Amino acid sequence: MKGFLFGLGMGIGLGILFAPMSGEETRNNLADRANDLASSARDTYEQGRERVNRGVESIRSTAERAMGQVRSGVQEGMRATGTDSSAPSASGV
Repeated sequence: MKGFLFGLGMGIGLGILFAPMSGEETRNNLADRANDLASSARDTYEQGRERVNRGVESIRSTAERAMGQVRSGVQEGMRATGTDSSAPSASGV
């Protein structure tokens, strides 16, 4: 990414030096290029953010499924052993 930005800056600098355009045309051209670069950066940021959000949601749903399986396994184990979860504990607390 650093190489790309360096090359972009170098290209813009050389383009300004050797461009046969007026100052106003050059400023407009630079403004257009800057806007294009900013738009591209925003798009890249949004794509990355969406990818992270999808990953988080995937992890969350996997964790919720695993917790559901653990809960049902604990309940089955309690039923199999005759242990009732609503009964007071052996310590009397």
